[in-house]
Amino acid sequence: MKKGLSEQVNKRAFENLKVADFSWAVAGPFVSKYLADHGATVVRIESAERPCITRLVGPYAEEKPGINRAGFFAFMNANKYSCAINLKNARGLELAKRLILWADVVIESFRPGTMENMGLEYKTIEKIRPDIIYLHSSTLGNTGPYRRYGGFGFLLVALCGFSHLTGYENEQPLPFLHAYTDYICPRFLASALVASLIHRHKTGRGRFIDGSQMESSLWFLAPTILDYTTNKRLGERKGNKDSSSVPHGVYRCRGEDRWIAITVSDSKEWEGLCKAMEYPKWTQDAEFVTSTGRQKNEDFINNKINEWTTQYSPEELTNKLQALGVPAGTVHNGRELAENMELRAEGALWEMMHDQIGPFTHLGQPFRMSKTPAEARMAGPTLGAHTEYICKNILDVSDGELAELYQSGALH
Repeated sequence: MKKGLSEQVNKRAFENLKVADFSWAVAGPFVSKYLADHGATVVRIESAERPCITRLVGPYAEEKPGINRAGFFAFMNANKYSCAINLKNARGLELAKRLILWADVVIESFRPGTMENMGLEYKTIEKIRPDIIYLHSSTLGNTGPYRRYGGFGFLLVALCGFSHLTGYENEQPLPFLHAYTDYICPRFLASALVASLIHRHKTGRGRFIDGSQMESSLWFLAPTILDYTTNKRLGERKGNKDSSSVPHGVYRCRGEDRWIAITVSDSKEWEGLCKAMEYPKWTQDAEFVTSTGRQKNEDFINNKINEWTTQYSPEELTNKLQALGVPAGTVHNGRELAENMELRAEGALWEMMHDQIGPFTHLGQPFRMSKTPAEARMAGPTLGAHTEYICKNILDVSDGELAELYQSGALH
């Protein structure tokens, strides 16, 4: 009898899964991180001539730049192997093809047409390996009139419309701190990948997954799109304001750059807030009882709440408001997140030893499966750290051939 997927796994959900990962930047590597953290053998195919962009940006350990000292790359590529192959070299290209044929899953995030130019596209591979699952991720997907447009998440934040909605009323749009769409797309792609694995288990056939970062991200703007298609009404910038909740904002607290987020959506939460403030006289205005009345007086209410919150630390206000049923949360900075007792207790932060960074904290997965939890097994690799291991143990390359590959420039 054929075993089900749940019976095939041992300690880790994807323990027997083999992945050839040609992706770079953020979206693609985040997908393979799901797999690697849950036991898959993920081989990152990298190039010393054109290293992943996340190897070239900070934060760097001890603020010393270096291709193997970038914290962002180390975080996204824990539990993965790095094999440095020159894809512009004919023998390097052949080696990459051998890795693809070894793999169950191929992930790439190049501009459409790049893999075709190397003869590594899905249509070619499928003829040899009809069970291959091939995931392509790009800014606008593999089809359509603008499919060859290049770009990163920062561009897509604007293209999708997030920038139009971010900022204060009657002021210019504000840029996002990070490439927001890069963190949305991987969730959709990982789900499609798991569905494809189930499909292959049932049918023996692979799949091509075409991931458009723009199309994935638009799901997070569904209300804005629907409001226009149904009412011809354009979304507008409105700072922290919300169409149905007042107060709804971030308020200054005691201390340097300390803040608390508070939102009130109904009369019960409003009563809880008033009780926390010990019913100051201004809250007795009958107009404030209704959401509509509070909407009309939003600026006044926000100013009064700010006067109150500045007297306390965000932690004591968070505890007090939460106890009264009012949604509230302390605004944490990086240090506070790293030292957060909840995250530490839940095992959300993984401590690993990196070859060049030293002791390094990784973010684990945000969910835990009871029988097959994600695990910290190996810190993010230095570039090409496992090239020889991959060649010898996965591709059965002899010592003589390995020397020839290095000499020819196929390997870095």
